[in-house]
Amino acid sequence: MNLHIKNMVCNRCKMVVKTELEKLGFNPVSVELGEVVLADAVTENDKTLIAERLNYFGFELLEDRKTQIAEQVKTTIIDLVHYTKEPLKANLSSYLSGQLHLEYAQLSAVFSEVENQTIEKYFIAQKIEKAKEMLTYGELTLSEIAYQLSYSSVAHLSAQFKKVSGLTPSAYKKQTSGKRKTLDEI
Repeated sequence: MNLHIKNMVCNRCKMVVKTELEKLGFNPVSVELGEVVLADAVTENDKTLIAERLNYFGFELLEDRKTQIAEQVKTTIIDLVHYTKEPLKANLSSYLSGQLHLEYAQLSAVFSEVENQTIEKYFIAQKIEKAKEMLTYGELTLSEIAYQLSYSSVAHLSAQFKKVSGLTPSAYKKQTSGKRKTLDEI
């Protein structure tokens, strides 16, 4: 039985979901960003119980297929930008189609309908949040950050950074209170 869960954006989220499902007596076979595979089928009452427990921690059980697809796109992008060490070797549309086993046109249409933004804008927003994180830690140069995030140049990163955040990367870095959004708020 597969469950699709909104707002799972990190390894800690996976740990919380797994622990809570086990506390409820369910046996998660696999827990990934946005999706849990249970060993056994669950009843509607079980789903209600799971939904209530997960809501307490800020997660949401997704029933609608379109919402599930949009969430899969988001978690795939989050995983790519924030947790994958290797730069993207293909273009984003090919990568998403390959990962989610759906045509990009379908993914794009569903995502835009559900999220009211394009996949590309969401991808850029995630990359800028990652750039903010890297700038905050101050361990990498802007050139190294641009390379790690697969930007063609520092100028390209800087232009997108300013367009999304309203600040240049150096102005952001100078701010001591550079407020960052949590991944599920993007």
